[in-house]
Amino acid sequence: MTRHVLFLCSQNRLRSPTAEQVFADWPGVETASAGVLADADVPVSPELLQWADVIFVMERAHRTRLASRHRQWLNGKRVICLDIPDDYDFMQSELVELLKKKVVPHL
Repeated sequence: MTRHVLFLCSQNRLRSPTAEQVFADWPGVETASAGVLADADVPVSPELLQWADVIFVMERAHRTRLASRHRQWLNGKRVICLDIPDDYDFMQSELVELLKKKVVPHL
């Protein structure tokens, strides 16, 4: 069975697209990413939230914003906060290692 994994950050430019790419080839996992802000490259949508089996957010603020704006789509979904600050570039090796360390135990 394939698990649908959604990664969220603020603007969907650095952290969540990196996570999406890192885990894209993971066995039994399908990935997507989006941002919780209105000006995100790919803003989070009800369709993405319904598709997701598990949702990873980079910061507590993302979980709060997600819950306040999209509560009706989160029914029974696991939302896991990775506590990864916006200090990294896209595909930066330190970010990739941090993502692997924090995400893998939940897959």
